[in-house]
Amino acid sequence: MDRNTVIGIVLIFAILIGFTYLNSPSQEEIEAAKRQQDSIAQVEAIRAQELAAQAQMNEMEKSLAAENNQQADSGVVASDVRDKFGAFAEAASGDEEFITLENNLMKLTISTKGGKIYSVELKGYQTYDSLPLILFEGDDNLFGFNFFAQNRSIRTDDLFFTPSVSQKQLVVSGPEVKVGKLGREKYNEENGGESKSLAMRLNAGEGRYVEYNYTLKHNSYLVGFDVNSVGMNQLLSQNTNYLNFNWAFAAPRQERKSQYGEDRYTTISYKYFEDDVEKLKTAKTSEETLKTKVKWVSLKQLFFNSTIIADEAFPTADVRYEYLEDDPDYVGRYFTDIALPYDGNQQENHHLEFYFGPNHYNTLKQYDLSLERLIDLGYAIVRPVNKWLIIPVFNFLRKYIDNFGIIILLLTIFIKMIVFPFTYKSYISQAKMRALKPEIDELNEKFGKDKAMEKQQATMALYKKAGVNPMGGCLPMLLQFPILIAMFFFFPTSIELRQESFLWATDLSSYDSILNLPFTIPFYGDHVSLFCLLMTVTTIFSTKMNSQAASSQQMPGMQTMMYIMPVMFLFILNNYSSGLSYYYFLANLITIGQMYLFRTMIDEDKIRMQLQVNKKKSGPVKKSNFQKRLEKMAKERGMQLPK
Repeated sequence: MDRNTVIGIVLIFAILIGFTYLNSPSQEEIEAAKRQQDSIAQVEAIRAQELAAQAQMNEMEKSLAAENNQQADSGVVASDVRDKFGAFAEAASGDEEFITLENNLMKLTISTKGGKIYSVELKGYQTYDSLPLILFEGDDNLFGFNFFAQNRSIRTDDLFFTPSVSQKQLVVSGPEVKVGKLGREKYNEENGGESKSLAMRLNAGEGRYVEYNYTLKHNSYLVGFDVNSVGMNQLLSQNTNYLNFNWAFAAPRQERKSQYGEDRYTTISYKYFEDDVEKLKTAKTSEETLKTKVKWVSLKQLFFNSTIIADEAFPTADVRYEYLEDDPDYVGRYFTDIALPYDGNQQENHHLEFYFGPNHYNTLKQYDLSLERLIDLGYAIVRPVNKWLIIPVFNFLRKYIDNFGIIILLLTIFIKMIVFPFTYKSYISQAKMRALKPEIDELNEKFGKDKAMEKQQATMALYKKAGVNPMGGCLPMLLQFPILIAMFFFFPTSIELRQESFLWATDLSSYDSILNLPFTIPFYGDHVSLFCLLMTVTTIFSTKMNSQAASSQQMPGMQTMMYIMPVMFLFILNNYSSGLSYYYFLANLITIGQMYLFRTMIDEDKIRMQLQVNKKKSGPVKKSNFQKRLEKMAKERGMQLPK
């Protein structure tokens, strides 16, 4: 870099420095500029505050407008509620809460919505799949009154009740209950225990209300249900004579699904006032209008029931059962519309009771309300057998034995001992008929097929002369028949056998299964019951022994039918109670043993000789009434009678 260049650069820097110095602001100018900047910042801050205040004001205006709109809407809603519910408008809204009322046997859950029994759980019992046993539960349950008040249709099930207590759980305590005394009212009277009540009140303003009062005692399946009303005469029309109480719910499946199980017994039963117990059809949708007084209405399943009981009687009732055949969770739906009398007084009370519990014969019988008729013990001819013979013996054995397989064995032996004289007499009669076989064969050859009437008369004369009653082998069997049929009803409906196991059977009240089939055989099922197979085999063997011991006069077609019957029962009892198949199996074994014993003890040659002696001793044969009728019929047809 040469000297001229260096001088040029120095001059440029000197000029720049001088220009900067000459143009720099004075101290007054600097302070003035600072004051100006501070003023601008202050103005901007004020403007920002004003904008924020304006935004806040706008938000407040929007909020006030929304609140005003909401209040306007609320006023419209409140007006609609008052128009719809009238005096019950305040009870139209609220929060649903639950209160439990329980003793040692059950737990009731009461809802403030509708003041209703929301669910019932029976302690000490489980479903077939080991879940708590709930008789009913859910929001879909109907429980309450329907009536017209101030020209408005009111459903108490939709309104909110006020509970009388602040606690959420009421537990009824008492002394420990002995086995076999559960639910026994007489035991409670002797041993005491608490009783607690829960009142649920539906207010209608100005001191008017409808109140449900639930009362539960220790060790009892009964729940007191008092319906109290005050001032309702001011709201209901003067021509109101009845209040309609609706109770409806779906019945959960408690047992294993079976063709002859729970579906076959679930229905609605009812007892007419001072009259008999009747029921709707089972395994089928059906309904009935009960136009005369009714004492109680029971929503019944195989082993449990929910029953509403009147203090005196319900004037009328409509009942409906809807069968849910393909529903895996529910057996059916119950619908009831029960009338309660209303007299139009300032204060009225209706005392009702609910029974929530098992279909146990002695438990139901203690109330003296014919509730034990809920248990199907068979037709009129066999019901006394179960009532006075089978149940007492069964309960006696239960006091000392816990194994139900042993109880059924001893019960079978006891029954066989009772019918043993009839069985013995039947075998003797068959032996006498076999002893007369040669004479009967001669009469068959003598008269042939063309002279049936003459042959019948000659045969009857032979029986009379030998002192043999041809019906002697049948009558003893007919006397045993009611017991066999009684057992057919007893075992499937006995709650004592429910979920009680024996050998391979896990539940003696239901079918046993040693093999589950991948397909379903019509009329048989999708499983194989071993007790049913054993019963069938022993029945065929016993039938064969009886046919060998029977007279040759038995019709061939009847012998064929005797072998067809066990096969038919194989298909029927495969889905039936395993306790019943086990009983029939034991009965067959004992019958086979008796037949071998009779063959050893009875000398048929001696019987034959005695019959020949009777024939020689007898004089002229006196005609029986049956023989006289045969002769009269023969004469009317123009037949020639033998001398």
